[in-house]
Formats: sequence, C-alpha cells, structure tokens
Amino acid sequence: MRLPTERPAECPFDPPAGLAGLPAMSRLEFADGHLGWLATTAEAARAVLGDPRFSARQELKHAAVHAVPAGGPGRAAPPGFFAATDPPEHTRYRRLLTGQFTLRRMRLLEARIERIAADHLDAMAAAGPPADLVTAYALPIPSLVICELLGVPYADHGLFQELSARLVTFGDGGAGALAELIAYLRDLVRGKRAKPDDDLLSGLTGELSDEELANLGVILLVAGHETTANMLALGVFALLERGCAYEEGAVEELLRWLSILHLGAPSRAALEDVEVAGVTVRAGETVALSLPVINRDPAVYADPDRLLPGRPEARRHLAFGHGVHQCLGQQLARIELRIGYRALFERFPGLRLAVPATEVPVKHDAAVYGVRSLPVTW
Repeated sequence: MRLPTERPAECPFDPPAGLAGLPAMSRLEFADGHLGWLATTAEAARAVLGDPRFSARQELKHAAVHAVPAGGPGRAAPPGFFAATDPPEHTRYRRLLTGQFTLRRMRLLEARIERIAADHLDAMAAAGPPADLVTAYALPIPSLVICELLGVPYADHGLFQELSARLVTFGDGGAGALAELIAYLRDLVRGKRAKPDDDLLSGLTGELSDEELANLGVILLVAGHETTANMLALGVFALLERGCAYEEGAVEELLRWLSILHLGAPSRAALEDVEVAGVTVRAGETVALSLPVINRDPAVYADPDRLLPGRPEARRHLAFGHGVHQCLGQQLARIELRIGYRALFERFPGLRLAVPATEVPVKHDAAVYGVRSLPVTW
C-alpha cells in the first residue's frame, strides 16, 4: 500500500482514509520506492519507538512522504540536529537541554503565558468580531514564548514563521527555507557568543559550537511554535464544530483525537532483524507510524472516534512520541494549550465559527496538520 497524502476535505478531523482497520504492521511503499512498514496500533508503535534496535538516524531511514532532511538525502544529520541521531550522540544533546524543559521550569512560565494570552484576547476584543484566530491568537502565543525562551527577537517573527511554514510544507521550497533559517540562527548565535544574555541559546555557548547551536535552535524554534500553534487553532475548530464545551483535562483528549503529526511521522530504521506484532522487520527496513490511527486504537480507547474532552485514558496517547526521543518540550506545550484554551473560552463564552465548517481552509500539504485560518465570532 501507499500512504495517503491528504485527508478528505469533508472530514477534516478523521485519520487518512483507508488506514483504520489495518493489521498492526502493514507493508508500505515509501516515496522513494523503498518497501518498508506502517505501524497502526499503540502496541506496535511503542515496540518500535522503545527498542534501541530501531534507529532515528536520518541517513538510515526512508521518508514515507516527501521530506527535507538536514544535510541532504541519504546523509547523516549535521551536528545539532539531535532528533535525527541515536545515543550516545543524541544523549549528549538531550542532557544539555533536559534541565531547561523540566516541569518545574515550565510552570515558572505560566504567569508570563497567561499575560501573553490576556494581551492578545484584549486586542481581539478591542478590534471586535470577527477575527482570524490563527493570526490573532494561536500563532502569537507559542511564538512569543519560544522566542523569549531561546532568546530570539520576536521582531523577526514574520521571517521565522514564514520560513517554518515553508519548511513543513511539502514541495520544493523546504530546502531553501531550512538553509535560510540556519543562516539566521547562526548569525544570532554569533551575537550571543559575543554578548550573552539570560536565555537558552546564550547558556549553551560554552558547550556547543556555532553550527551545533544554530541547528539545535532550528529544531526548538520550529517545534516550539509550529506544532502548538496548529494544535491551538485546530483544537478550537474541533470543539466548536463538534459542539463540545471546553473543560479542564480536554488538552490530552484533543492531542489524542487530532494527532497533528499524521503523515508517517515519526519513523525508525531497523538496525537488525526485529519481530514486531508477529512480523519480521528486516535490517535496513523503515517503519513509519500513523499517529492518527494509533491514537484511535480501539484496544486502548473505548469509542475511539468520539471526541470526549473528559476521557480518563486520553493521556495514554503517543502524540509526543515514546522512548528516548519523546518530545522534549511536551510540558511547555501542555501548559500553553491549557492556558490558551481556557483563557479563550472564559473570555468569549459565546465563541463560534464565523463561516460554515466546510469553508475553514485546512492544510493538506504540510507535515503538521492544521488550519490556515480560523474565522471566529462571538
């Protein structure tokens, strides 16, 4: 089988058509013709992501869909792109960053995130309805937070947001966007080495080279705003379209139900023959994961296709991955989402879509699923 490259427009919240009900492991033809595997159950996904016999190294993996590997196709990731490496290289970078993203440190940011959310809600209220929730609220909140954390000037947000969007969009513009973003961060890192400040990048100038810091900064900057911004807007769309009231605890269910990393991500390459869910994955074969299907596994979730904001087992989702590569910034994302949703629905209890749901433009051509705009009124 081949992996579908888009979701049907008439059901923007459902997994790609044709994947539900597949065996735990199915043969999959990758974009470059490689014959690998697709995992579609939680048990198989945990087995692959938690087993050191499966590698995250990009030079060993094949892309299920068009991708922009740092450094070029078939090459090892350049220094600093730790998400595409294995221990011990991955461990060295991870240890330097783990202390910056502890739950205690992230909770210290709560008051600042609440202030950022309130300021943008004030601006929405002053301008009056309708508003595009993406540009007015969902995108600025995580962008401001990650800029302050890393030490990236928010005045440059238009540049890095445009480059990030190009980077995660399928097509020929990703490689150029990545090069531009690396160049931007390399200049920024050089400035911090000459004049350090109280931020994450400055704090690592004594540990890492300019190249490592710039490449690491790309991962943190893009992941720090692109995924959370899409989750904020798409989550609001889902709640409004489904007529669900927001309640505390809804974040985990939205993460499960939406699963915005949906096109074969993440993936791993077998370093040796490994048995998974009754099939043998041969050394050199790549296993891609369908998170939207995995996070609706009926063996884990009762009535998995329903959005139930109070679902007790929702936190068992794999939206942040599993194993040593589990998302470093997941606690920050949870806090931003919890504050972002709560503040919005408390401020505008009558919030509703300003256009029919079928007219909301969704992203069918990007590695991170979301909406291009979300017209709302109140």
